[in-house]
Amino acid sequence: MSALSCDLHTHSNCSDGSDYPGVLVKKAAEAGLQAIALTDHDTVSGLAEAGAEALTLGIECVPGIEFGVLSSRGNMHILGYFIEPSAPLFSATLQRVQAARAERTPKLIKRLSELGISITIDDLESITRGGQVGRPHFARLLVEKGFAKDFGQAFSKYLARGAKAYVPKSILSPGEAIQAIHSAHGLAVLAHPFSLRCTSRRELETVVQELCQQGLDGMECWYSEHSPSFTGQCLDITRKFNIVATGGSDYHGAAKPYIKLGSGKGNLVVPYECVEALRARHEEKYGA
Repeated sequence: MSALSCDLHTHSNCSDGSDYPGVLVKKAAEAGLQAIALTDHDTVSGLAEAGAEALTLGIECVPGIEFGVLSSRGNMHILGYFIEPSAPLFSATLQRVQAARAERTPKLIKRLSELGISITIDDLESITRGGQVGRPHFARLLVEKGFAKDFGQAFSKYLARGAKAYVPKSILSPGEAIQAIHSAHGLAVLAHPFSLRCTSRRELETVVQELCQQGLDGMECWYSEHSPSFTGQCLDITRKFNIVATGGSDYHGAAKPYIKLGSGKGNLVVPYECVEALRARHEEKYGA
């Protein structure tokens, strides 16, 4: 691992990862990363533990979050960095999103039951260990119960958009997510743009331009599923629209064992300059 690298997209067991926040930060330090961002789905409950462990170990920990948002193109997620979670609008938005997530769980259980698959709240609580329930937890149980051979099949057959048991969760528009992040003095970044399934660079540029008009601050260019050529396209687009280029592995621990912290599928290196660029944009936007 490069001495000047970082990982700005990670998940703990507070959402759908497997590691406790402090353990995640410890692993980042052991991997030689200069900085890490904890970006759990729809929750900030792990930030205090991650920040405390980072101070102990001398590694930088950027407080973050990841929101799923409504989109007509593939799956769109917005990352928030350097957030102040106590901000009123941010807190209210988070409560709305968490309520929608909680409402999805029994609906998913019902859909699976109609397909002859029994998954209970107790099953889910046994693996979430107090964290939020997400589709990866359902996927793990589908594999354990023999209804899918692996996570990929669990999603494609049951949990992905359009699959047999799919239940939508996202309730925020991209603009609402960006506004909430900005209200918390954070920076809003488009996550893993490959997931938008754009068919051309021009189409991706159109999406990014629309988001920039709503206040987008950056885009995730380095990512575990991005090819070198797509990363290059993303970097070009960030320069065109004068937004920050960021990157991360989308590490989930045992939930996605093929994704390694800091290195993704083995060839990912996110330069530490991403953190410096985010900090500079943050100071420009909000002051030192």
